[in-house]
Amino acid sequence: MFFFLLISLLLLAGWLFLWRMEANHRNDVDALFALSEEKPIKRFSYAQLEGLPEPVQRYFKYALKEGQPYVRYVRLKHKGQFKTQPDKSWVPIEGEQYFTASPPGFIWKGRTTFFTAHDRFVNGEGNLTVRLLHLFKMVDTEGLEADEAELQRWVSENFWFPTNLLPGPFVEWEAIDRNTAKLNYAYKHLSFSMLTRFNEKGQIIRVEVERYKEPGQKKTWIGRAGAYEAFDEMMIPTFIEAVWKEDTEEYPYARFELTHIEYGIPESY
Repeated sequence: MFFFLLISLLLLAGWLFLWRMEANHRNDVDALFALSEEKPIKRFSYAQLEGLPEPVQRYFKYALKEGQPYVRYVRLKHKGQFKTQPDKSWVPIEGEQYFTASPPGFIWKGRTTFFTAHDRFVNGEGNLTVRLLHLFKMVDTEGLEADEAELQRWVSENFWFPTNLLPGPFVEWEAIDRNTAKLNYAYKHLSFSMLTRFNEKGQIIRVEVERYKEPGQKKTWIGRAGAYEAFDEMMIPTFIEAVWKEDTEEYPYARFELTHIEYGIPESY
């Protein structure tokens, strides 16, 4: 009898903890959207492309239509695969993510059978937490290195709201060659350059940046994108892959397939 009572209490405690985590997640999403700056609605014009590198112009002509409103909010869901180490097996993962365009911000929650991860950049600060069996904290990164890494993730996923890649206070494009340009990004105390590659259609197919993988240690991080489709009259990728590169070897660790995306809805699912 005591054994069954103990198990019941443990299950109840676990359920209450998970319920509290989910409530905190929704509160965090509300706080993210509350930071979004209220500005008059801007619209894209092809005249804005004058002087930009040729592949960047090709991208915006492919991804946007004349008069496209600037995106302020994004929310999406995905399925996919994830691995924790190069020699580990792929495991299924499902996630949901929320973005603000201005100021830069996102919250992502991913769940596998064995762990739950929360990734974020909010109010200029980055953080990644991972819990084993959704309860026991295994990873908790913060500080300047986490700030930069999470802002880099946000920028690398801006192709889900292309108006945010247009030149502005934080974004500058630099010509490299016919299919490559460098995106220079600066926000508050953070700045970096992200090599961006395009195909002949104008699609962004690859981004590359030096990113913190371990404390005090940067590695080449690569993001790949493909399977473009039209959403709200914008062309965006529905498949992305995240890769770490060490020397000449590449180690994919995340493959996400978009299952749902909405714009202009500043609330959690």
